[in-house]
Amino acid sequence: MPRAQNKVASHRRRKKTMALAKGYWGARSKVLTVAKHHIDKGLQHAYRDRKLKKRVYRSLWIVRINAAARIQGTTYSRLMHMLEDKGIGINRKLLASLAVENPQAFSDVVKFAMN
Repeated sequence: MPRAQNKVASHRRRKKTMALAKGYWGARSKVLTVAKHHIDKGLQHAYRDRKLKKRVYRSLWIVRINAAARIQGTTYSRLMHMLEDKGIGINRKLLASLAVENPQAFSDVVKFAMN
């Protein structure tokens, strides 16, 4: 009895791998074994960097809030402490967007926190 190799499933699996490697340079997009390694590595980076992206954005928001707070005569640390003491629950993302897009509203928030 001949050995069944399940050619359809094997072909689809290889085709899917090569489709993921599309756009890679050289053998990374042409040779199955090389492409497999680089796809695995790329997926590892994608997983790690989805977590890293959150950290990068948070630090960006903090830098923006600090710059705008210093214009108002305080620092990021003091501003966040004053907001917490007043019970104002504005998150960093919203504060940063206020600082960039609406400086008047940001200064009102700072003045309210200082009083």
